[in-house]
Amino acid sequence: MSKSEGGGAIGGLNTENIPWADDDAQAAGGSSATAMGSSADTVSSEESHRRRTLMGRRSHANHLYIKIPQDEQGAAKSSDKSGNVTSDDDENPGPLKEMESGEKRGLRRNSISLPTLNAADLEALVAVHDAAQEVREKQSRKAGDDGESMVCSIEPDTEQSSEDEEKKPSKKYIFRTKRRSSIAPLPALRLNDKEMIANEFDSQSVTTQNSITSASSLASLLKEKIQMFPSMLRKKKKSKDFKIKAFVACLFLIIVFLIGYAYIMYNQQILARSYFDRVKFNKGQRVIGIYNDKGTLMVTGRLGTTIHADKAYHCLTNNTLDDGSVCLEWDGKARMYLNFRELSPTVPCYTIRWQSLSPDVLPTDCYESFMGQGHWYGGGLTRGGNWPLETESFSFAPFITGDANRQQWGNALKRYFISSRGVAIQVDEKTPLYVSMNDNKSGEMCFRAKHDHFAFVNRLTALPELSYRICTSDNMRQLHQQMTQQSLWDGLKEHDINVVHSMLEEPVWQIPSSGGKSLTADGIHNYTERVIALGFLRLGHVLVNEFWQKHIGDFTLETERFPNLEETVTILHRRGFRIAFSVQPFISTDSANFAQSVAKKLLIYERQSERSIPALTRYKSVASAGVLDITNNASIPWLIEKLEKIQKDYKIDGFYLDFGTSQNMPHYYQCNKTLYNPDQYKTIFTTALEGVISLIGVSSAVTVPRPPAFVSLPPVNSSWDGLKTVVTSALTYGIIGYPFIMPGPIGGDYLLPPSATNETVSFYSMNEPPLPDQELYLRWMQLATFLPVIRFTHLPSEYKSDLVMEVVKELTLIRQKAVIPLLKKYLSDAMNEGLPLIRPLWMLDAQDTACLYVNDEFSIGENLIVAPILEKGQVQREVYLPQGVWKDGIDGSLRKGSRWIHNYRVPEDKVAYFMKMPDNTRF
Repeated sequence: MSKSEGGGAIGGLNTENIPWADDDAQAAGGSSATAMGSSADTVSSEESHRRRTLMGRRSHANHLYIKIPQDEQGAAKSSDKSGNVTSDDDENPGPLKEMESGEKRGLRRNSISLPTLNAADLEALVAVHDAAQEVREKQSRKAGDDGESMVCSIEPDTEQSSEDEEKKPSKKYIFRTKRRSSIAPLPALRLNDKEMIANEFDSQSVTTQNSITSASSLASLLKEKIQMFPSMLRKKKKSKDFKIKAFVACLFLIIVFLIGYAYIMYNQQILARSYFDRVKFNKGQRVIGIYNDKGTLMVTGRLGTTIHADKAYHCLTNNTLDDGSVCLEWDGKARMYLNFRELSPTVPCYTIRWQSLSPDVLPTDCYESFMGQGHWYGGGLTRGGNWPLETESFSFAPFITGDANRQQWGNALKRYFISSRGVAIQVDEKTPLYVSMNDNKSGEMCFRAKHDHFAFVNRLTALPELSYRICTSDNMRQLHQQMTQQSLWDGLKEHDINVVHSMLEEPVWQIPSSGGKSLTADGIHNYTERVIALGFLRLGHVLVNEFWQKHIGDFTLETERFPNLEETVTILHRRGFRIAFSVQPFISTDSANFAQSVAKKLLIYERQSERSIPALTRYKSVASAGVLDITNNASIPWLIEKLEKIQKDYKIDGFYLDFGTSQNMPHYYQCNKTLYNPDQYKTIFTTALEGVISLIGVSSAVTVPRPPAFVSLPPVNSSWDGLKTVVTSALTYGIIGYPFIMPGPIGGDYLLPPSATNETVSFYSMNEPPLPDQELYLRWMQLATFLPVIRFTHLPSEYKSDLVMEVVKELTLIRQKAVIPLLKKYLSDAMNEGLPLIRPLWMLDAQDTACLYVNDEFSIGENLIVAPILEKGQVQREVYLPQGVWKDGIDGSLRKGSRWIHNYRVPEDKVAYFMKMPDNTRF
């Protein structure tokens, strides 16, 4: 087509009145001018440029649309069929008008359909996104400096691009002043099988594009859009950068923590070698862990805490044992033996034995004792009287009997400790044992072997040795039964069994006496007369203290105060009483027997001196006394001869052995035979007299005396604090294996002056207490009613109160109907297995955690629970009942177990107790 033919109209469009855009500004696609026409006619360069400006190739569509141009004032221009341009008042662009097929060629379309991209196209186009990004950043900075809207366009990357930009005049916008923000929507764009709507894709553009006014190729437009796409993805990723970084940082910290924890566990556990399948021991840190058959850790301990050496070696052949023990040695410090033995198929035991190889090393092992590791019981009554044992806190103290007011331990001990987690520790009696609990808030119970100058002055080995065994079981009660099981029937006579029954059924009447002069035959007669006058209390044993002698150790009756004792005893026997005298191994220096015993070398002598020099001590009212050496083969026959003569002459029914505690031994004692410790003295003494003379009780013990001898609870102050210690003492003594216990008299053994404290005054120097407060007496009587033995000094008639008499009568009836039958029922368990008559609640249900720390309740066997009042003025308390159905002893109602009874009311004349109902009882 020639210019003359097309000069007036192009495709029916009148071009004469149209202000054309600058040619140079729109010549970007000049190289494809020939492709824009529909014929092969030659056209001029001016005409060719105009065609490129106004027309576009139709691709994928049968219709082309033309955008109506605008003038500079924004008025709409339209043309009719004749080609004339008319104005429109609407400032928006005119509507798209469909043209005839003949007029479609050469027209620019304003909407372009994009083909779906495949993976190869995308890879080719993404390769240039870095360069495009740099161009956009430059344009953005430029636009920011000019304060104008930015127009983004991608120019061909040629060497002449910079020169062409200098030659190009400023752009003029004919159809519109700048690119409209809304254009015809693009078709869907597919990327990685994910379809994106064209409008959404275009909205991510950071530029305001011009209208397409040139005949650029399809690839040019696609290039611009694809270059925007990575930027869009980056913007979405930037919003998640902070979360990703935070996640990575947390993950890094977790990994560091796990690595550190794994390293610690590696040193604590992996390096711990397994012994006997269930024991893991780390030789470097000397940490031991004992497991059950299910792999559960039962107890953790630190062994050899005083050894300052890490390297352990296997013992030399000449130091190993043939019993299968594992032997480890820390060169020049200590040697340890570890062995295994089954107490029963369900109770494995492990023996640990330490030998010190240096005077600087005191074998010390510590086991966890804080609350999280279970509760510990046993050992004996401590100074604080706490229950459970881990609630105490004290440093290392020798494990020997003493006065709990002044020393750490009470009058009856056993080297046996048991944990609620099913772990029991039993220390060998030859070990010079020191024990600490929570020393410096360590949360550990520690055992140490240590020689000293009194308790363990006799060195059985050159250097101290620590030996003990640890036994475990899943059932705490069964474990305790296995550890304390012993038969007490051996050597018993029918008379002994009758004495046991009489002690359970009848009271013990302790004749009050403030000194030797106040105890007379008439006094004993008058006291028993008042007992008979009560009318409702059964008759029992009359206990006469040591003042039946003129001097302690005479072992003969003082005839001045007891001119007719034989007649008095005959009268008492006729009325139904039994008579028992207290005897001691102490011989006063004022006694005629002192000189005789010194001459025969029957007394304990001073250490490192001739045997003719006796070791002296003080006991109770005796200021100076020697101690009978029961390890001398001649001393026991001498004593038995004198006691049998008294028994025969005065028809005495039995004796009560009052040999004090280890603290009453001479400080520099030395016996004919070497003792392990001072407590072994009382064991030898009791064993020597058993079966020869009748014993109803002992004042102190470290081994279970053969029945009918009952172990006395420690003497207590006549106060509310003293009343509390009766419960904890009874529970503790039952746990350590003393089933037959005898509490002190109702109302207390002595009374401390108001200015005195338990730590400074010993009860041995105190006289018997005056009549206690009435409320204290009643609450004490209520507690004693349920103990194995009830013991009186002050009679209830001394109060001259109807209330006291009525309460005592009611309690006597309860004891006869409910308590005594139960005591006899569980007597066989005590004789056959050593199980206590008075038991803690956890022996009823060891799995109930609430039972583990209740220290103001107890049970008789498994059938009766007692919750006494132990506070002054208290008329209500908290009561816990284990599983089962229980009958209230006050009102007869039924109560469900495994729960607390809050604010349970207990009037002054009542005591809270509950009887176990059969398992099939309907509640």
